[in-house]
Amino acid sequence: MNVSPSRPGAERSGACASSDVSTVRIGALVPLSRPGWVAAGQHLLAGLELAVAEVNDSGGIDGRPLELVVRDTAADPRRAEAAVEELARLGVAAVVGEYHSVVARAAAAKADELGVPFLCSSAVLDALTEEPTRWVARLAPPQSHGWRLYADFLLGAGHTRIAVATEPSVYWASGVRILRDHLAPRGGTVIELDARALTPTALCDALVDHRATALLLLVGFPEPAFSIVTAVRADERLAEVMMGAPAGQPEFAAWSASLGDDGAAIPFLRYLPERLGPLGVRAGTTLRERLAEPPSFVAFEGYDTVVVLAAVLRRHGSDRAGIAAAWPHVAVEGTRGPIQFTRTHGISAWQWDGAPIQVVDRDPAEPDRFRVLHSTCRIES
Repeated sequence: MNVSPSRPGAERSGACASSDVSTVRIGALVPLSRPGWVAAGQHLLAGLELAVAEVNDSGGIDGRPLELVVRDTAADPRRAEAAVEELARLGVAAVVGEYHSVVARAAAAKADELGVPFLCSSAVLDALTEEPTRWVARLAPPQSHGWRLYADFLLGAGHTRIAVATEPSVYWASGVRILRDHLAPRGGTVIELDARALTPTALCDALVDHRATALLLLVGFPEPAFSIVTAVRADERLAEVMMGAPAGQPEFAAWSASLGDDGAAIPFLRYLPERLGPLGVRAGTTLRERLAEPPSFVAFEGYDTVVVLAAVLRRHGSDRAGIAAAWPHVAVEGTRGPIQFTRTHGISAWQWDGAPIQVVDRDPAEPDRFRVLHSTCRIES
């Protein structure tokens, strides 16, 4: 797939070059430039664009083609807010996408304020809005669900003294709190190490001093994650320390390409079933061709986003209020299983509570192959 980051304020149409009123316009928020996670944005956009193309090939929405109007958020919350405002003025029926949780939270708040439906594809921060909203729905599982599963995996693997290398962020702070709250009653200890204040070498010394058996990388990608991984792997004192990356950094090809063997055996969260159904297999094959690499779970999230929204548009029309009112009535087969939205305790948006969650790593014997270490569900093909 050839993806060019859109200029600030520039429009990119992913399925129809025309802005004719006969189209149904959908706004898409994706990180396509630094400091955003560009690989994640490219995969997300590939999934969105593929599903839009398939909807249009099958007749569109009651004969009207879908038009994807893409805005690059570059991991900037203010830029996302401005994009939602602009897309609302352009008359989009809904906004979709976004990978970064803090950015998605800003977009969700603005969508709620303006009365624009927002179907969040990939961000996991529990509180996308301060108060419950009828305008926002989400496909990715809440952070509290996935990170508690990850904590259970750590305990099952015998890790009770767990260090986290972290940087300032609402997302990382939320992750630390989830881990601590879940591990402490079960005898686990979470030790915070400031990745800004410690060099990779000093961080290695701290791991030895604290007798940590696991180190979780709650830091930026590629740096300082790459430097920390390299330092820990090179330190003979830490040969038995497991590294983990619950946010999913090792999912993308750049991880393995940059770190090689050092990037293997670092468990992370991935939102795929152990086996894809027929729709997932078919979509995955085409996504692989478009991306020229295996599609990540983010690409499937993008595809499922359009599958859900197209179903809503066909049944309820393109009126914004009608779309928002339809979230609790969604019943759609996605690439990763049947999708429905419910109200979940502590979650402000409408939530797909059946999203699959895995803990996986890259196989040291074959770094391009993923090993499933722990999983919540399986979908039979």
